[in-house]
Amino acid sequence: MKFGTDNQTARDQWVIQQISVLKKGDRILDVGAGEQRYRTHCEHLKYVSQDFCEYTGTGDGTGLQEKEWNTSKIDIISDILDIPEKNESFDAILCTEVFEHIKYPDRALSEFHRLLKPGGMLILTAPFCSLTHFAPYHYYSGFNRYFFNEVLADWGFEDIDVAASGNYYKYIAQEIRRIPMIAREYSGSRQVLLWKVLMLPVILILSFLESRSSGSEELLCYGYLVRARKPFAD
Repeated sequence: MKFGTDNQTARDQWVIQQISVLKKGDRILDVGAGEQRYRTHCEHLKYVSQDFCEYTGTGDGTGLQEKEWNTSKIDIISDILDIPEKNESFDAILCTEVFEHIKYPDRALSEFHRLLKPGGMLILTAPFCSLTHFAPYHYYSGFNRYFFNEVLADWGFEDIDVAASGNYYKYIAQEIRRIPMIAREYSGSRQVLLWKVLMLPVILILSFLESRSSGSEELLCYGYLVRARKPFAD
């Protein structure tokens, strides 16, 4: 039973699809690229990566950490709010699961607008609700669609498309699946098998309810998949 395990897969599929339709030779900036998850899918593009390169995998030791995190191949090391590239340098900007790690995310959108060519595309994903991770570089638990619809428009973007990934039932199933790990870490429980046995009936119920779901993503979802365009010059 894999219900509630498709968060990363669904996001990857969407991002790869967005990248695939960009024109050959377009210059793309992968902002907050980290370990450059999507670089291999940008071979038809002129790929440039950016990251602040201060997170190394352990952070401050609290919350969820990666243990290892290699940013040694990043092209541009800089603050996301001050990327050393000329105005209108890129045909597309990719920014995936980064916004919760930015102190001033609205200002990042302003920087993206500056860097994009007229008609350039912003491809962005961000969680609706996230557990503490990469601490101390975790400033927001998530974003609602209203943030993107309104703030992107405020910074001059158009053709804004915001789609939910997952829904209430899938998200709850995802978190239930975390219980053995959370129980071990925060309650000292080693009864992993017991927790898994108890979890299965609940996940089956959630799967059934999800099959009848109508709009539950407006309450809770994995996150949002966002496309927006910088207007063409008049």
